[in-house]
Amino acid sequence: MGFNCGIVGLPNVGKSTIFNALTSAKAEAANYPFCTIDPNTGIVKVPDLRLALINSFIKTDSIVPAAMVFVDIAGLVKGASKGEGLGNQFLGHIRDTNAVAHVVRCFSDPDVVHVDGSVDPLRDVSVIETELALADLDSINRKFDTIRKAAQSGDKKAQAVMGVLGPVKNALETGRPARAAGVGEDALALIKDYHLITAKKVMYVANVDEAEAASGVPGEHVKKLTELAQKEGSPVVSICGKIEAELSELAPADKDVFLKDLGMKEPGLNQVIRAGYGLLGLITFFTAGPKEIRAWTVRKGSRAPQAAGVIHTDFERGFIRAEVYHIDDLARCKSEQAIKDAGAMRLEGKEYIVKDGDVIFFRFAV
Repeated sequence: MGFNCGIVGLPNVGKSTIFNALTSAKAEAANYPFCTIDPNTGIVKVPDLRLALINSFIKTDSIVPAAMVFVDIAGLVKGASKGEGLGNQFLGHIRDTNAVAHVVRCFSDPDVVHVDGSVDPLRDVSVIETELALADLDSINRKFDTIRKAAQSGDKKAQAVMGVLGPVKNALETGRPARAAGVGEDALALIKDYHLITAKKVMYVANVDEAEAASGVPGEHVKKLTELAQKEGSPVVSICGKIEAELSELAPADKDVFLKDLGMKEPGLNQVIRAGYGLLGLITFFTAGPKEIRAWTVRKGSRAPQAAGVIHTDFERGFIRAEVYHIDDLARCKSEQAIKDAGAMRLEGKEYIVKDGDVIFFRFAV
């Protein structure tokens, strides 16, 4: 599976700038509201130094990293659920994403207008959350009476759904997200067909200025945003959209020099990707051979047949066993033959839970 993330935020917070840096898709970014009108979709390769490590011991023709999909829509404004602005027209494009990256402006710049006239992260977050909640409430209200009547008639499935819809509807009516309704992830899965945006996990991307990004010391705006995020268990990643945009235009060697000059160890966007993986509980395993070394993404806790199914459904259907070693074994032993000689190559069955950093060869028959 891949990681599919919708990007939301007010106009002029840096959404499209960050999207461009992530995907190099060159969505239009300018200093006026509603610059992004059509939704933009971009695919970004997931940076993973372990691929190069594997290749240093196993020579191959091709290296394929894991990928993430980002969807950027027009900025939302207060009243979007009632037709204000443009963003509400495109919410359908992010209803099928796995998670939401909420870009929040945490920098002051008189040359970049703010739709509300001042920088206030908590107010901005509240505006977006309210509009998303109202949009989700509208989705529920369209079907609510039908489900309720079915539940009253004795339909067991409808009764189970109503047990979730009731608390979620109450939460949305008070401007709170579906994920704060207190029903749990398993219960929310019962209403997944509603594609509620506020049921998705959220990470906040604090767009800061160059000085704050280079110093690594959070400013007051980021501190306030972090306090809010901690209360709801969401991660916060601070990056400077302007720096990331400049980095995306540079050659790899020049990027290293630019980062060093700024006192930064890596692009901030790497942190966004890691936060996304952590948010959804994703891990990476690898397949490696002379034709290809590839990174694959699965949820933490996935068993070997499920991981095989990510490669091809036939692999899962006809799973026999998995030959497994960890990338740490390769770093220590220097070759697969040495791993076998050391007894670190394992044969695992259907109950094996895949670990982050496993290198796996699947045996199957169909």
